[in-house]
Amino acid sequence: MHLDIRWAHRGPESRALTLSRGNTVLRSCYPLPSIRWLPVRLIIARCEVRYSGRLSTVLAPAVRLLMLKADGTFMVWSDGGGQKVKPQNWMTPPAVIEEEGEPLERIVVRKRAGASEDRLEIRVEEILSDVEHDMGEAAALEKDGVEADLQEALADSPEWCGEGFRLVRREWPTDIGPVDLMCRRDDDDGWVAVEIKRVGTIDAVEQLSRYLERIRQDPAMADCHGVLAAQTIRPQARTLAETRSIDCVEVDLDVVRGDREPDLTLFG
Repeated sequence: MHLDIRWAHRGPESRALTLSRGNTVLRSCYPLPSIRWLPVRLIIARCEVRYSGRLSTVLAPAVRLLMLKADGTFMVWSDGGGQKVKPQNWMTPPAVIEEEGEPLERIVVRKRAGASEDRLEIRVEEILSDVEHDMGEAAALEKDGVEADLQEALADSPEWCGEGFRLVRREWPTDIGPVDLMCRRDDDDGWVAVEIKRVGTIDAVEQLSRYLERIRQDPAMADCHGVLAAQTIRPQARTLAETRSIDCVEVDLDVVRGDREPDLTLFG
């Protein structure tokens, strides 16, 4: 069976998803929650996983969970790794997924990465479970507490994220999730993606980096800049953000709302 998943950009706010399964071609436009006819597939199998692309890696045969999401994301999970919530390997759309054998013997996931190609090859030794679930329409993310309040306040006053920022849209969609604020700069009309957290951590920098990677695939937004805004930002996160050319801004919710004056700074 061959599942071909492709994205077509139609401007910065619209993308089209084209999927082919056998001779059937299905189409849907963003946002992804409208995709209800393609179930999530979960395969538990003893398998070997080989990755080739920017480097080459091999995961020796073991029992793993293979997850094929409705948006075209492919992930390989193990039951080890302690408290780290991260797949052993993954591929985000746009990607081509090919399956061989009945019962399943091999899965190949391919994705273009510039002039090269990223490739995952899964050799299946034994299928323990292979099920599909229609997850239905996804509920929108609802943030509560300080983070939600901070996003609302900064949307009303985006200049706290950077001088001359003006809001274009909250919850700007990407195919891996929405970025909190999309702004433009007054001086050069440049795009700026702002991710808002209560505490800025390394994970927050990684999350914003993934959003920027997807956003910059649109030629009109290839120079999109990133800003991480939080009430407090960890030193390690600042260091990583600097290497990614991401600005870090600490903001006080009470000050942004106008409930109190900013702390005075004395210059000597």
